[in-house]
Amino acid sequence: MTQARSPAIPLAVLCTALLVWFSFQTWRLATENTRLSAMLANQQALVQNSEKLRASLDTLASETAKLAAEGNPNARLLVDELRKRGVTINPSAARK
Repeated sequence: MTQARSPAIPLAVLCTALLVWFSFQTWRLATENTRLSAMLANQQALVQNSEKLRASLDTLASETAKLAAEGNPNARLLVDELRKRGVTINPSAARK
């Protein structure tokens, strides 16, 4: 005759393993979240600098287009060359 074994020990091992697994996953996600937050904070300065550069380039391009419209041959040449290369200048973009 075989004796019936209690399911308490396997269930305790299973619950312990699940607790350890979920704790480990929670720790990994928290660590990854911290790293991603730090990377985002580091990139904010770069984004702000690029926005400033973009605004100054838009201003420069719109002023060049304005000079070209007024008849300046050098500005006209520059605007034409930019247009050939697929760069469009929106004169109202810098005035926002």
